[in-house]
Amino acid sequence: MKSSIHDILKQYWGFETFRPLQEDIINTVLEGKDTLALLPTGGGKSICYQVPAMAREGMCLVVSPLIALMKDQVENLRRKNITAFAIFSGMSRKEVIHTFKVASESNCKFLYVSPERLETSLFKEYLPGLDIRLIAVDEAHCISQWGYDFRPSYLKIAALREELPNVPVLALSASATPEVQKDICEKLSPHPQPLSKGWRGERTPQSKDSFADWKIFRQSFERPNLSYSIFNIDSKINKIIEVLRKVSGSAIIYCRSRKRTQEISALLQLQNIPADFYHAGLVQEERSRKQEAWINNTMRVMVCTNAFGLGIDKPDVRIVIHADVPDCLENYYQEAGRAGRDGKISYAVLLFDKRDINELEELSALRFPSQDDIRNIYQAVANYLQIPTGSGENQYFDFDISDFLRKFKLPGHTTLYSLKALEQEGWLAFNEQVFIPSTVMFTTSKDYLYSFEKENQQLEPVLKTLLRAYEGIFDQPVSISEKMLAGLMKKDMDDLKKQLSQLHQSGVIDYQPQKDTPQLYMLRSRIKSEDITINMVAYTKRKEQFQRRMKQMVRYINEEGECRSRIIGSYFGDTAIRPCGICDNCFRQKATTLTKEEFETLHHRIINIVKYESLHTKDLLLKLNGIKKEKAWKVLEFLQAENKIELDADGWVKLK
Repeated sequence: MKSSIHDILKQYWGFETFRPLQEDIINTVLEGKDTLALLPTGGGKSICYQVPAMAREGMCLVVSPLIALMKDQVENLRRKNITAFAIFSGMSRKEVIHTFKVASESNCKFLYVSPERLETSLFKEYLPGLDIRLIAVDEAHCISQWGYDFRPSYLKIAALREELPNVPVLALSASATPEVQKDICEKLSPHPQPLSKGWRGERTPQSKDSFADWKIFRQSFERPNLSYSIFNIDSKINKIIEVLRKVSGSAIIYCRSRKRTQEISALLQLQNIPADFYHAGLVQEERSRKQEAWINNTMRVMVCTNAFGLGIDKPDVRIVIHADVPDCLENYYQEAGRAGRDGKISYAVLLFDKRDINELEELSALRFPSQDDIRNIYQAVANYLQIPTGSGENQYFDFDISDFLRKFKLPGHTTLYSLKALEQEGWLAFNEQVFIPSTVMFTTSKDYLYSFEKENQQLEPVLKTLLRAYEGIFDQPVSISEKMLAGLMKKDMDDLKKQLSQLHQSGVIDYQPQKDTPQLYMLRSRIKSEDITINMVAYTKRKEQFQRRMKQMVRYINEEGECRSRIIGSYFGDTAIRPCGICDNCFRQKATTLTKEEFETLHHRIINIVKYESLHTKDLLLKLNGIKKEKAWKVLEFLQAENKIELDADGWVKLK
């Protein structure tokens, strides 16, 4: 077994050895045990299900909410000659059926699905024909409504396990608190099943405490090369410029709003710092261009919302700056953790002012709209999409949220968080980041194609270019790039698209142009807005949990003594982390550490100064010229505790 998984790792991924915990996780999965793996961002989570799936017969079903990540994984696997497919938001019914058919009839090893697909009739129809031997659940914290990114469609995985009773689950997350870890295991646990042998699981019946049945692997949350620091300042842009000039290398700056990404990017460019901005509102081609420039280091700084960074494995990021305060430590840890994945010293800088703290403390009222607000948004969505009452179930709709807000004159925050509430209550799902590339598949016989070319010679070049550039284009829809085809043919891209549309209308090809419009998926048929119900008990508890996470974030910001790595580790249940020695608090502690000689010298100087007259601490510190005030205060506190001096509430010091 050991040589087998090492051979697979070497053959397909080119690595000689596994990263910490990967081999243990893989062996546990191969033993058919339910497994929870907590690995930090960039910790190699995908290897943990890809290698065991390659070591056994059958298919691995991967549930993930991140479309961009799914597509990247599928493309990477295909480049390794591993058969993989993905089914996600925005695909037509025809495309989904075709993908299911090809996956069930081929040697498909990986099928990636978005969680809402699990409850569709099409998925249930094709499930028996899919030889699923492992279920991998990425971003597993989404199953817990007490976590920071609850998605109710994840709860359908438990029902899926009843259909696949002896198939083990590998749940993966980069950041889950102990409470959420327990919730993941309980929500993903199957009902008791009879014993059965083989890779499908030599499983023992589930005990009443389902948490105890799981094998849990936690990699330390320690990042010894990452220096965390926090600055309370008036001018954030000046501090950003100062940090970027002090520390060379690739950088990410996270902002809360799209508008701020553009403003900060423009200000950095004025200072001759190569910077660009990125957010989910950009068209896909623009996002890809900006991302590529940053990855290739032709653009140094990416100023972005949290839409940026998912699935990007750039090891040489030296600085991550948060220009705005994140709402929880989970998000902060993941985003800051994009720095220094190559193990070299890197910096995570968080900037704040008093207004940020006030806004953070008021955020829960904004994040949890009233039931009336939620109903009004539901009504507006149904009107905008023109969905009649009693229809719309399991349908996808293009949903331009900017156009929606403009037409209905709605506040952005209330709308977004009402949509989130409707999603968490299982009414709909909104996906703002959608990109489905153009696809082409030939829908005619090769004999007919030959005669068609003779009669339509002006279309012959595009047909021949398609056949030369893309393998398997007769068997399945193939992702194409109109830009690349136009370049090969030395043709204008708009003319090429017209010719592809002409071939589509002629029935020669099935041409689906690219789609990057946000998608809204109706999980249930439309009902009257007054009949929309929200589970207010669970809703209120989620709000309380959010407030607790927010308070932990405020505590992290305000803490000036404890090591920042230790604060983060404790939050996630990792209490073994030692002081990092390189965060701002550790440096502050070092600055106030006194040697025995320093202590003795300061002790005698203070006694001699206050021997003859009482002094205010301000004047005393002036007389101790050249001594750090933190060190002086340490000695003053000691002398007061030892009853050698008296230090009153107004700050006056006198000898006792």
